[in-house]
Amino acid sequence: LENRMGRKIQRTLGSGTEQLVYQSLLGGDISLYPSFTGSIETVILKIQPSSDPAIVWERAHSEMERIAKAELFNPLGYENAPAMVVRAADVEDAKVGTLSQAATGKTRWKIGLSYEFQQRVDSIPAITSYKLPLAQPMRGMEAQKLFPALDRGDVNMIAADSTDSHLASPNYRVLADDKHAFPPYQACLLVRQDTLNLEPKLRTYLAELTGKFTTE
Repeated sequence: LENRMGRKIQRTLGSGTEQLVYQSLLGGDISLYPSFTGSIETVILKIQPSSDPAIVWERAHSEMERIAKAELFNPLGYENAPAMVVRAADVEDAKVGTLSQAATGKTRWKIGLSYEFQQRVDSIPAITSYKLPLAQPMRGMEAQKLFPALDRGDVNMIAADSTDSHLASPNYRVLADDKHAFPPYQACLLVRQDTLNLEPKLRTYLAELTGKFTTE
């Protein structure tokens, strides 16, 4: 936007959870932010999403227009679905690559979840649908403590995000969601309608980003 509009754009970083950022958008403190279709449905609308990305986007688009007077742009190209992560060494010991295999193996799992993850209506049901053998109840914690807890062995599986930078390390493995229990989490820009009306070229500039990003 700074390149296209030729002026400084104010950035508000570290605003907290999806719900807090969404409230900032509603209140006019921010004009736009990148959200995820699955988050809109589970955190904001509190409904169970479809497994079809097109249906999830269309419903999120229409509901944001109706209740928030905001426009959900077409997907940026990447997804940020939940990722169930284990240490690479544990994968080799347990010989698992999918959540279904983790459910039938001998390992009893100690699962760590962020508090925000626990608040999504799809999160716990998606995990429990695999009927993983647990060594203890699933444990909530601050998001930044998940990977340290995994490294220490306090837990041996965590629910992270697909785009978490830790996953670039060979020390971690993502167990495939082979039943597609988690809904689509396509990244999209959510923009206040009054901002689009005030800046006629803004829609064109933002639309240039459609499909330009990959998860990698």
